[in-house]
Amino acid sequence: MKNMIRDLVIVQHPVSVSVPLNYQVNLSVRAEGTGILNYQWFKSDEEEVFGATRADLTVTAQRSQLYICRVNDQFCNCVFSEWVKVKVPDIAKPGLPVAWRGELHIAVHPAPQTVRQGQRLTLSCSAFGIPIPHYQWYRNGHPLLGKTTNTLQIHNAEADDRGTYLCSVSNVEEERWTEPADVDIEPSNQLKVTAPKLTATDKVALLIGNLNYSHHPDLMAPTMDVHELANLLQQLGFRVVSLLDLTREEMLAAIDKFILLLDRGVYALFYYAGHGYERSGRNYLVAIDAPQPYRPENCVCVQRIMRMMQERRTALSVVLLDTCRTWYNQDCIASEIRPLVPMGNTVYGYATCEDAEAYEVQDGGKSTGIFTKYLNKHILQPEKVTHVLEQVSEDLGRDPLVTGKQAVEIKHTLKEPRSLTDPVRTTGHTGELRLRDACWRQANELPCQKLLIFPCGVEVEVSFSALFSNVMVAFGTVKTIGPRTQDCTVTLRSTPAMEDIFSSPGRSGEMDSLLLNNLVAENPDCSLRLCGLQKLQGSLVIKVDLHYTHTGSKLRLQESKQLDIGKPLVASCDQYRGQQALVTQRQEGAPSQSMGHVSHSKQSPRQTLGQPGRPFTRKAECAAKVPTARSNEPEENDETEPQDFTF
Repeated sequence: MKNMIRDLVIVQHPVSVSVPLNYQVNLSVRAEGTGILNYQWFKSDEEEVFGATRADLTVTAQRSQLYICRVNDQFCNCVFSEWVKVKVPDIAKPGLPVAWRGELHIAVHPAPQTVRQGQRLTLSCSAFGIPIPHYQWYRNGHPLLGKTTNTLQIHNAEADDRGTYLCSVSNVEEERWTEPADVDIEPSNQLKVTAPKLTATDKVALLIGNLNYSHHPDLMAPTMDVHELANLLQQLGFRVVSLLDLTREEMLAAIDKFILLLDRGVYALFYYAGHGYERSGRNYLVAIDAPQPYRPENCVCVQRIMRMMQERRTALSVVLLDTCRTWYNQDCIASEIRPLVPMGNTVYGYATCEDAEAYEVQDGGKSTGIFTKYLNKHILQPEKVTHVLEQVSEDLGRDPLVTGKQAVEIKHTLKEPRSLTDPVRTTGHTGELRLRDACWRQANELPCQKLLIFPCGVEVEVSFSALFSNVMVAFGTVKTIGPRTQDCTVTLRSTPAMEDIFSSPGRSGEMDSLLLNNLVAENPDCSLRLCGLQKLQGSLVIKVDLHYTHTGSKLRLQESKQLDIGKPLVASCDQYRGQQALVTQRQEGAPSQSMGHVSHSKQSPRQTLGQPGRPFTRKAECAAKVPTARSNEPEENDETEPQDFTF
């Protein structure tokens, strides 16, 4: 009979504790193996604990000490448990209940104080608990990134550090909060040397709005939200690339190109509006081609984007997400994101808090995400970027449409009071600036205006306007009537045919307003929207069809001309990789055609808002309702895949 020897494994590790002096602590380890198992406990100085040869160790806490247990079997195999700490806080009067059995107890609360500007600010709290408690500090309700010890220190207190501080104390069993501590910062009596004005070597922004989903409810607001935010950022001096309706491959490619525009000293801003979710503390953006239900490999990880931004040593990295953060498939194991040395000056602005939804509404006849509505209201203010987001948070908190449903969350590691309004200083960076300028201009270059002369003598002007970096509008205008022509009309169509993603009744009104604001020709006779330009493989050809009545024969006649405009806007970058579903030419009988002025064909929208003023969530339905077996969960790889940073 074959002898079966099981592997020696520890199935339960001991846990760290925080207890008062002379408290009896039980440390336990559980292991499985073949035959009789032997145990030996050690202290942090690798000294054996005399007589500690059982799975359970009882110690009387005299001072803070580390412990570890070795387990071995009769086959000379051994394994070690994790190190655990028995912490004994130095607290004269713990104030513990008489029958204390390890529940969380805060013994020391932070004290209110006033410190002079430039001096050190120190706040402390201490707690007992089994398991050992963890700490997270908050200022004015917002978590302070990296402040996770029982003592909070700010070495050079500034006016921005004024506020109300709290500390969250928690373990796997429960969570408790300290009493609030108000901190005031007094001005220094010394003459303060004026700090040099903060500047950027350049400002670059990538804005993505996903609204037409293949397998999930459509959204209404990203179109106007992205368009308005792009205009505001351009006023602040940002080079903006704005894109609508991207697949996952297209999103990754756009992000890679965006990263190439970043360098030391650059201000980088990434904005996304669309469906999204959160899993294991990470945020995922849902591409328009994500299946139902979607999985992480169908989406884009936000933390991966921030890591790539940090690797370029930017002076300021801002990520703004107008998307849901509802938890999704928490049981599967998350992949790792390679950590970076903390560099600071990173800002996350979330439209909503953890495990909550973000909403869009119809406001004043247009659709808007509530977060972006208030973001656009404040973004031009010359204030520290976190202060701008705090004002957004306050306005959203007063909005009755989302009271109790949506609350902004801000996370940051700002080491300097940087603002989106900071000026650009190019001294010493002209070479890098020229490179970024050439790449940015390539993604925003429009075809030149063209005058076409038809055999009948009619002259038609074709001009172009960009609504987004991958959405362009062509205008046709009859400039001169021929000697024997009357009742001239003109229509435009394209080869390959480009789908008009805004043709549904629910969106046509908003697009009409965008067209009116972007007219490059006075009173055009027709227009043609060209969407999804990132999918172009070859040149785009505009076909101009002229219809007129001959004054002699009274016959209705047609003449046509073609205009090859190459690869306009983002299509010229040739950046989109691995796409199998490229634009194909439709049959001649069903091309995309122009609309007289700004009228549109009518199609039933897949998703519309119920009523004006009623909030609609940005969560893809049913994504979290489909159970998946953990053993079948594929390995995530989107955060660690190698990147090609070459042109």
